[in-house]
Amino acid sequence: MKWFRILLILMCVSTSLPAQTIGEYSVFTAIAKTRNTKEQFIVLRSFVKQNQRYFLSVSPQSMITRIIRSDTVKLKSAGWSTIRSQFSSSPYVLALQQTERNSDTLQDAGFKRFRKTQKGIDLTIDLCPSHRPLDRIVFVDMIKELSCEEKPVPVAISITGLWMQKHQSDLEWLDSLERVGDLSILWVNHTFHHVVKNNEPLKMNFMLTPGIDVLSEVLLTEQALLEQHIVPSVFFRFPGLVSDKIVFEKVLALGIIPIGSDAWLAKGQKAKNGTIVLIHANGNEPLGIKDFIELLKNKQDEVRHKNWELFDLRESIVDDESQK
Repeated sequence: MKWFRILLILMCVSTSLPAQTIGEYSVFTAIAKTRNTKEQFIVLRSFVKQNQRYFLSVSPQSMITRIIRSDTVKLKSAGWSTIRSQFSSSPYVLALQQTERNSDTLQDAGFKRFRKTQKGIDLTIDLCPSHRPLDRIVFVDMIKELSCEEKPVPVAISITGLWMQKHQSDLEWLDSLERVGDLSILWVNHTFHHVVKNNEPLKMNFMLTPGIDVLSEVLLTEQALLEQHIVPSVFFRFPGLVSDKIVFEKVLALGIIPIGSDAWLAKGQKAKNGTIVLIHANGNEPLGIKDFIELLKNKQDEVRHKNWELFDLRESIVDDESQK
């Protein structure tokens, strides 16, 4: 779906914002229609920057997020029941509905994999808080091994606010790879603090830790991304892949879609066609990095013959829904 990759590049160019502090960042749902093209978007958030109001919105068809100025659209306030009804056949709303079917498991709630007939995988790289530097080698090798057949190379990066605070140069390096067209990065919300309690059971850990403010964890990360000129996606990954139905529904109510994984490489799970692969590039999981680089080298013949590639999560969901 080369058109999808081209559209992503154009969106990245058109959504850059001046470096200014964001204010009044809040949940706000509405349906927006552009004044010129009449294209419709679902508005998820509202904020002010340089005394101008902006909206974080998502295309219900492509699932691409973008920032739109309030004075460039016609706005109709709408709650989720109205939005789901009006866009009931769109990939975005269908994805929200589908992920709800896997909402009550303790681990790996949400999307875990796609069709087995998919010739490749969806790669997700987590950046949990860490004092260690970014494992840049995985991105360098990915570009080296795939860019001849696939450019930009798509990857979903699950990012935390605390990692951003401590790794500004690494974040700028990643952003530069996207700006020059080497990578197409889907920025996934992984909470701001990524709370984890050693020796606590899963049902009392991560986002299930008593006192966790789900709304704050989500919105602070989105705001931090926007202040770095980065547009967050509509995807979310639970820290530790741990959740329960109550927390899951709070996340879903914010218009974001949880993704799990059926191939956490460092745990010995194998990547197969259609899997959502999970590795960590925050310096804490060298085994996962090693296994993925080895996977890339083993797939080179299939890559050259266009029988294996990396997919964008949005592309996979749009394609998945079109096959039903």
